[in-house]
Amino acid sequence: MNYSAELKKFVTSQYVYSAIRITLATVLPCLVLAHFGILKEYFLFPLGTSFVALTDQPGPFIRRRNALTFAIVCFVFVASIASLVMHIKILVFAEIIVFGMFFSLIGVYGQRLAAVGSLSLVVMAIFIDGHLTGTNILKSLLIFASGCTWFLLIFLIVTTIQPYKLASQMIGENYLQLAEFLKIKANHYQKNPDFNKLTTQVIAKQIEIKNLQEETRETVFKTRVIVNESTTTSRLLMLMLLNSMDLHEKLMTSESDYEKLQNSFGDTTILVSIHDYLNLLAEEITNIGISLQIGTRAKPLYDLDEELQNLNHHYFELRNKKITPDNFENFMVLRQILMRINEITKEINEIYKVFSQNVKLAKSLSTGLDLKKFMPNEEKLNFKVLKNNISLSSSQFRHALRITIALLLGYLFSLFQFIGIGHTYWILITTVAILKPAYSITKQRNLLRLYGTIAGAVIAYGILHYIRINEVLFVMLLLSMIMCFSFLKGKYFWAVLFMTIYVFVSFNFLSPGNVNIIFRDRIVDTIIAAIITSLVAYVVLPVWEHTQNLDLMKKSAADNLIYFQSVISKFIGDGFNLEDYKVKRKNAIISLANLSDNFQRMISDPKNQQKKLEVVHQFVATSHLITAYTASLSQYVKDKEKYPEIDAEGWSRKIEAEMHKVSNLLNGEKITETLNRESRIEPEDSSLDDLILKRKAELAENEVYDLRDPDKISRLTELKNIHDVLELIYDVAKEQRKVIETYQNESHEKAEPVQTTLQQS
Repeated sequence: MNYSAELKKFVTSQYVYSAIRITLATVLPCLVLAHFGILKEYFLFPLGTSFVALTDQPGPFIRRRNALTFAIVCFVFVASIASLVMHIKILVFAEIIVFGMFFSLIGVYGQRLAAVGSLSLVVMAIFIDGHLTGTNILKSLLIFASGCTWFLLIFLIVTTIQPYKLASQMIGENYLQLAEFLKIKANHYQKNPDFNKLTTQVIAKQIEIKNLQEETRETVFKTRVIVNESTTTSRLLMLMLLNSMDLHEKLMTSESDYEKLQNSFGDTTILVSIHDYLNLLAEEITNIGISLQIGTRAKPLYDLDEELQNLNHHYFELRNKKITPDNFENFMVLRQILMRINEITKEINEIYKVFSQNVKLAKSLSTGLDLKKFMPNEEKLNFKVLKNNISLSSSQFRHALRITIALLLGYLFSLFQFIGIGHTYWILITTVAILKPAYSITKQRNLLRLYGTIAGAVIAYGILHYIRINEVLFVMLLLSMIMCFSFLKGKYFWAVLFMTIYVFVSFNFLSPGNVNIIFRDRIVDTIIAAIITSLVAYVVLPVWEHTQNLDLMKKSAADNLIYFQSVISKFIGDGFNLEDYKVKRKNAIISLANLSDNFQRMISDPKNQQKKLEVVHQFVATSHLITAYTASLSQYVKDKEKYPEIDAEGWSRKIEAEMHKVSNLLNGEKITETLNRESRIEPEDSSLDDLILKRKAELAENEVYDLRDPDKISRLTELKNIHDVLELIYDVAKEQRKVIETYQNESHEKAEPVQTTLQQS
């Protein structure tokens, strides 16, 4: 592992940058207040700052600004109501019900408002018992509101000074994820690979890439200064993002029959050489990503042309020694893999070329695309959307009920004085942080929160017990805050661990000598909240992941079919539109990632709710292969190149019929005789067979071979690989159809209606 690169990736990421900004925005006022000896009296100021800061989700400037403003309004309103009714218990319960339902339901409008809703409930928890407000409520509310507004001011200043920073960091992170993806793909060529493990890793990485691409698209395509392409930087960032998406597709095209490759060439060193070269490419992509995050121009780390030349020489040397009429088709497959590697190398070189554009050449950087077509869909802010979700059929409404019930139980539990709970709000805050719409995520966060809190509390206890120097404690406070906010999105355990440390140190500054009380309360409150959320998540109208499978399988099958039709249309001669193709490619990848993500979450559900787990797993695996093989086929879509030797029309009808069968089965429809007949079509690739026989005859005559141009590929190799990819797509689509048919037959044996059974899967 390259530890230097890993450290740079982390330090230059948007998460660390955001964490430092939040920490400084929170701590600087504390230093001023501490200087005048009034920090304890004005503690709500930095608290308000940190709460508003946590609602700041990546995205376009206008949406972030509007969300922060809305968050301030919500926080001040909730704090006011909570402060006014805190002594009237019946009104407190009513407050929990109203706020719990409303602020959980606004999550239907997307992650940004979901974050505002969650933090609004945290504000309610803080003010619910007056623990931090004191007797002068109005003064406390004004201090809190000032702290909230302070972060909005910081946000406006920073984004004005650095309008491109977030977009650049997010695009950089896209490249870093692609580098990780390529490293996983490279491991297919190492000695004795674990193919099942690698497939799982590939699918998991696809989910991460999809989620990040969606967020980045929204940030870039809806940031006015970037979309208008008015500056060199804006044009550069737009091109770098679009190039990352094209690179993603090229990386997907490296899908091959790896087991066959290992059997054919496992006793040579060519596969290891491919593995090593792909890791070099991954390092170059990492270098591009880090440079984007920093905001500097990237320069190549290696001489890729020389490294690629060595790899090609290795291949031709092996080929000239080992090729025979019996194995030459295996060499064709390997030659095609090297050509794909050539294409990836060219793409990386092109990205470096774009990255190094001179200001005078900025006008040449243009996308020519209708960017609106690439935007993720989102709910519009209107009351009708909220109203339509007030139903038990809505997963968000069920989540709102669970949150409200859990908050009521947590508050009720805190009223039992004999337990000796000193911080009521910690139970409620932990409940809000843990309880999520999906049971699997709630279960995972519950355990991570518990482990992180215990570990953090033990470490913090040791720090406060042995370290008495305030300057040292302050530095540790700063570091723990930065680490907490940096890990909050991706590594929840570490985020909670560092959060617990900075909470302990903060309370020690405000009230020295109470570390034992804080330690006890923090642990006890976390355990109570964990128990409550576990029970509520399992008992109160849970939404199990298996209930989403059917719709996601339908969507993935439909989008894969549309994606394939878009690619094969070029071979048939139908009108091919590049922009339309890219949109369909995006939709297929997103649908596959959503299905895969749902399957991963289902694994964490209780065993009795993992309905037909193996069937879904097989469907996910075959869907991944169809998407990857279709991406491989798309690499032969060239403007002037025609392939009359391939019966594209026959393959199109045959494969589409098989894919339509899958959709029919998923929709509970019968497979028509027309589809059966179409799927049995034998494409007429006879001229290809003749070329292969001719080539075998040439090899039998002991032809001498010299090194060929590594940038060119023989017509026969190209045709053979197109034929093989089409055959692979058909075989996988057929396998996918058999998976659903087997499942359907099992359901009939149990006398269950097909549609009902599928809905349970």
